[in-house]
Amino acid sequence: MIHQFIKGTTEATFVLLHGTGGTEQDLIPLAKELDPNVNILTLRGDVLENGMSRFFRRHAEGVLDLEDLKKQTERFLAFLDEAAAEYGIDRDKMIPLGYSNGANLIGSALYRENAFKASLLFHPMVPDRSLTLPSLSGANVFISAGERDPICPKTETEELTSTLRTAGADVELFYHGGGHELRMEEVEAARTWVTSYIG
Repeated sequence: MIHQFIKGTTEATFVLLHGTGGTEQDLIPLAKELDPNVNILTLRGDVLENGMSRFFRRHAEGVLDLEDLKKQTERFLAFLDEAAAEYGIDRDKMIPLGYSNGANLIGSALYRENAFKASLLFHPMVPDRSLTLPSLSGANVFISAGERDPICPKTETEELTSTLRTAGADVELFYHGGGHELRMEEVEAARTWVTSYIG
């Protein structure tokens, strides 16, 4: 996968996954805002939709291609194992951070056993209602969303949060008053969460 690794001074590593039409550069400023000392492994989606980079296909706005999502999820997790070995980083201390399409790939990965101990999902959807989550006891998840998000409606956010909590995850949910855009107040909430998790 197309990616960039930026060495930090801690054992933790942010794994960054952009939204539709983004690049591996998009979320680096956000990651540095959350914790400037953490390693960064940032990815670029190589599935193209009208020339825009994504991490998996969709049939239409809000309608995910579940077969491709499954395939790309397995590919993503395999890549992380390879990257851990290549860069000498701790796979168990990878913290994925995704926005929109990237958040949905992370959400899908959470349906695999022991995928991540901590994750940050900005404006995610429920990835696949046909699957059942494994036990997420001990997993920590930060979710942020917009109260008036036309792409990821509040009902979608609430359903995902409830599903993760039912599986045992400790989920912190934050809303801002807008739509699908990232806002400073959710970045600040995420920074507080990261500080409490990483220390």
